[in-house]
Amino acid sequence: MTLPRKSLISLSDTPYYHCVSRCVRRAYLCGHDRYTQKSFEHRRQWLEVKLLTLADIFAIKLCAYAVMSNHYHVVLHVRLDLANQWSEHEVVMRWHQLFNGTFISQQYLNGEHLNQAQWRVLRADIKKWRSRLCDISWYMRIVNESIARQANKEDNCSGRFWEGRFKSQALLDERALLSCMAYVDLNPIRALMAATPEQSAHTSIRKRIYDTVNQRGLEPFVGVKQDSIGIPYRLKDYIELVDWTGRIVRDDKRGHIQQSLPKILDRLSLDQASWKELTTQFEEHFQSWVSSEHINKALSISLNNVPPALVHSRE
Repeated sequence: MTLPRKSLISLSDTPYYHCVSRCVRRAYLCGHDRYTQKSFEHRRQWLEVKLLTLADIFAIKLCAYAVMSNHYHVVLHVRLDLANQWSEHEVVMRWHQLFNGTFISQQYLNGEHLNQAQWRVLRADIKKWRSRLCDISWYMRIVNESIARQANKEDNCSGRFWEGRFKSQALLDERALLSCMAYVDLNPIRALMAATPEQSAHTSIRKRIYDTVNQRGLEPFVGVKQDSIGIPYRLKDYIELVDWTGRIVRDDKRGHIQQSLPKILDRLSLDQASWKELTTQFEEHFQSWVSSEHINKALSISLNNVPPALVHSRE
């Protein structure tokens, strides 16, 4: 039974979510379609640009993303602190980057005088728009509708391009967040689309490595700073972690690791076997809610060669 979205996204529990959206039937997001012999590789750039652009408009930042052949992954951080800091004018400006707004909001941005009744209407709209600008469903909806229109126009067809609903997993603590980010950033390597993280086109790990100037839309790594909001690790540690994880995932690299484990793994108390299991089968192990308790339970079962049970609810 499909759970309602409101039961899967609860910002009082966690602001971090892993979302996946897949194409229907044999529709190709990108890559080479062996049935039609057409290449849709350019669509990966469409999606990457849209994900980053919208994350810069919304109070939702990208912790990780990977654009695959017929689906994409994102790890999102809902930033209510940013949304609450925006002035009324900034909320209207941001909403108008997405939609035309209303006649009254257009008057407001044009500097025209508004009477008291118009201000009441506008402020009600601003409250609604502020809420939507930190809503994961609105973010995913705008991304998917935009890409679907572009793809259908290019294919000269109409109809559904994406599955009806995107899948979401709540990441309840730092271990769940970090393991899911590594899982997402390594998706192209596991799918044999790239050999190394820095060669994984249209992923957050590649953008963090090479595009150090333009990080708009990406949630920053803030280390252990107590007064900063962001990913609570150093970027250097995370890159080392992803590189090490990518080596143990690939069979031809497994026997060639010479360096010691990154310190970050010691802090997470994960050994090589359990970390490999987690970052190769994240979606298979977990359904809606993921925490350290769920991780420990799933890994304990899996590493003892018993089929892992899916975790459906908070415990």
